[in-house]
Amino acid sequence: MGKNVATPGDSVKLPVPRRAPENFPVASRLLPASLRPSVAAFYDVVRAADDLADDPALPRDEKLAGLDAIEDALNGAPWPPVDRLRAALGAIGRQGAMGHVRTMLGAFRADARGETCSDWDDLLAYCDLSAVPVGRFLLDLHGETSFAARTASDDLSTALQILNHIQDMGADRATLGRLYLPETLIVEAGATTSDLRRPALTPALRGAVDEALARTDALLDRASPLPALLSARGLAAEAAAILSLARALLRRLKAGDMLAGRVTARRSDWARAGLAGLTRLARPGPRRTQAA
Repeated sequence: MGKNVATPGDSVKLPVPRRAPENFPVASRLLPASLRPSVAAFYDVVRAADDLADDPALPRDEKLAGLDAIEDALNGAPWPPVDRLRAALGAIGRQGAMGHVRTMLGAFRADARGETCSDWDDLLAYCDLSAVPVGRFLLDLHGETSFAARTASDDLSTALQILNHIQDMGADRATLGRLYLPETLIVEAGATTSDLRRPALTPALRGAVDEALARTDALLDRASPLPALLSARGLAAEAAAILSLARALLRRLKAGDMLAGRVTARRSDWARAGLAGLTRLARPGPRRTQAA
């Protein structure tokens, strides 16, 4: 996990935030330069919390204590990553966006406790804590208040989280004992959770994965209007790029075997996503309206 820093009271050690490759753009140059420090600082905090919850060497109680310490920092106790986020948001008058980190701590606590998703509704409820706040943070940062945009953003954030879960489902099960692929889908397809530890997908488990991907495809369909709903052109461009990458990763997961090897978007997929973003950037956005 790397070098640690002391939390308030020196009772718990928290990880120094790491910069790691992402499936989708983070604080890209499509966003205004004035907002990128806030986005980067937000990801630093939530990534540190995620790393803490995912550390296989830490006992559950230590993980939960560390997450409590991060919440203490959100409440004003000193911790450099949260201090940087607070300062960045204060500089642009968006201090209220800190609340989205608090929401995400609920998902990280569920991870630390080893909770699993028994059905699709469980998975969506988990994504409401783990993924939806990311999209809402970006909307708040840009002053986007449209109800339609928020709904589409929620669907996109949920789809991205599910794609990540499917991509990593073998490693999550083997290393962390996690089960994000709903157990009801696995059983209905005629598979078992033990199939997740195999070196390759069984036909039955392939069926469960395909059903999850079909439902994720529907989420992306509902999210597809998002770029046109956003007044902030840079955010609209980033949303268009992310939608393109999400579609590409979904196609790769449909065709690939995530137990046999990591399935990722390819360089050509990133190039097409960049073109989608730039194309969207050249279009005018809607006039800003009040929330419905």
